[in-house]
Amino acid sequence: MHSSLVHRYLARSLPPVHCARRLFTSGRCLRHTEATPKVYESGFEQPKFAERLGRPQIRNQVLFFVFGSSLVFSYAAWRTNFETELWANRLAASTKWTDITSADLRRLQQIELVKNLRGVYALIQDQASQIPQLLRPWVSGLYLAFAQPYADASDGRRLCWKLCLLNAGVWVAWNISRLQPMMVRSFMHHPLSGLSYTMLSSTFSHRSIIHLLANCLALESFGSSASVYLSQSQSSTSPDQLESTSAYHFLAFYLSAGVFASLVSHTVTAKFKYPLLISRLSSPANAPKAIDTWQTAVSAVSTTAASATTKAAASSVVPSLGASGAIYACVTMTALAFPNGQIALTIPPSYPIDIQLGVGTLLALDVLGVIRGWRFFDHFAHLGGAAFGVAYYTFGPTFWTYMRGAGVDKKSDQEGE
Repeated sequence: MHSSLVHRYLARSLPPVHCARRLFTSGRCLRHTEATPKVYESGFEQPKFAERLGRPQIRNQVLFFVFGSSLVFSYAAWRTNFETELWANRLAASTKWTDITSADLRRLQQIELVKNLRGVYALIQDQASQIPQLLRPWVSGLYLAFAQPYADASDGRRLCWKLCLLNAGVWVAWNISRLQPMMVRSFMHHPLSGLSYTMLSSTFSHRSIIHLLANCLALESFGSSASVYLSQSQSSTSPDQLESTSAYHFLAFYLSAGVFASLVSHTVTAKFKYPLLISRLSSPANAPKAIDTWQTAVSAVSTTAASATTKAAASSVVPSLGASGAIYACVTMTALAFPNGQIALTIPPSYPIDIQLGVGTLLALDVLGVIRGWRFFDHFAHLGGAAFGVAYYTFGPTFWTYMRGAGVDKKSDQEGE
């Protein structure tokens, strides 16, 4: 009888429930007033602090990586097959050779590229006739200063330059004040935001010019080397499978590595850092106490120290951005593919050292940063990208051959029908 009266009282006195949109799934609708006490057989009990906040999820982020990477690699394989067939047909129509190799296809593309660049140069020379004669050599010289290195570079290096230009464009957007809210929302990945696409967009995002320049220098060096390895691995894994360019393969690898690095950082924050933060916030040491006795005064001092600890824990859950994770994948794959290579810093200049020693030192610093709790860099993202590079060096060439073969088989089946 008493239990029935309690339930009736609760049903009449509690305010109506309004379901609001939340970042995290808690399984219940939150009320606009203070938390409603649960009814247990032994009486009333307030829900725990962590239960009221909920917990960030990783399911959507994992699905974004799996399906996003599958889509990117599928498109890259299809585009590579399409361009390879296009150039093979052009080469077969212009020569009597029957034994066409991938090197022949790349050579034909290079000839076509140089032809187009010379056409642009002739157009510039024609238009330059309208400007003072003193300025004409400067105009043509400026074009040649960019066109000649572009023509001499490999497909992978040209793609790295384009990625650097994209990064520079995002950096410019960061410096436009009216775009700040959009940039913070869409070009930084915060593990507590519930968003998934920012794991990709943050890969192209840099707020400081030093961060941008450092990553672009590393990408131009290690990215082009990784692209060379992907091209060589294609020839050794499946020599009968022609490939006119490795640019799409490298782009798929780079994007997937960047998202995977963000996913690792997101998972560590959601499953380890965030629960630790909540446990510290909900600890009795953070509860305010009235200072009316000597004992409570001493307790208040300890509470202040606990608040400082809580602030330190809260600073560990921060948004991340930058291409470092994807670049680390290029670094580790390059170190495994070319173990006898050497690396040296451009700024500041340094003596060359063995690539495996240099990369091993970088990874050791990241492991030390994880152990010591350093927060200047996202060490978990670095290690996640490095792990992706090692995994792709081991299984990537076979996977790429399968993806390209699956696209060719599907096209053959459609033509047969």
